[in-house]
Amino acid sequence: MPRPSSASSRAQAGITDYIRTRRLSPGDALPSEAALCDALGFSRTSVREAIQVLSSLDIVEVRHGHGTYVSAMSLDPLIQGLVLRISLDSARSVATLNDVVDLRSALDHSLAGELAAAWSSRDAAELYAIVSDMTAEHAAGRPFAEQDRAFHRALLAPVSNTLIVELAGALWDVHMAVLPTLGIPMPADIDITIRTHARIVDVLRAGDVAGYHAAVDEHYAPLRRAIGQAAAGSTGV
Repeated sequence: MPRPSSASSRAQAGITDYIRTRRLSPGDALPSEAALCDALGFSRTSVREAIQVLSSLDIVEVRHGHGTYVSAMSLDPLIQGLVLRISLDSARSVATLNDVVDLRSALDHSLAGELAAAWSSRDAAELYAIVSDMTAEHAAGRPFAEQDRAFHRALLAPVSNTLIVELAGALWDVHMAVLPTLGIPMPADIDITIRTHARIVDVLRAGDVAGYHAAVDEHYAPLRRAIGQAAAGSTGV
């Protein structure tokens, strides 16, 4: 691969190579700026600029007065980038939100077998309690996003691929951040989505993979209808 051309970009690559080759883990300290300059052969200005960029990408964490550390490397930059992209691309914003929903749905479907195997032998009391709280919040006319996020986080807790879990959470965050900015109202049949959370738990406890696939489709149906209506309205159809 070609190396980045600017000194700052090359310093970024040098620092990430340093983290990788030394197998540093989140929370591990990096050398001081001066030591990195000596080790990597870059100027202090280039190293400082590189650290600022890597910090914005959540690759390193600068703790003022303490030093620079390898960060947990969350997907926050991905979330922020996608939200901004959808917000700026007004001509395709609704279509891109639909793409996000498609990807969320695809991830959920891809986990059917693993989730059925896991939840058929697990205590699902926490999931049912979250659904109950969600139902109560909606009945009281209050938003239930917090409960919805908690449900999906708890549902995916047994999944072995942590990157899939993080990506699913990131897409949920993108979805919920973008939805109000596009003026898409709460689907009139949102009750279906709320009830389907409980159905998802029921079928997984029964080890019913086919039932899970059907429940996932039912879960997204009201949102897909709302997005479809918004798309039709924006095109004058």
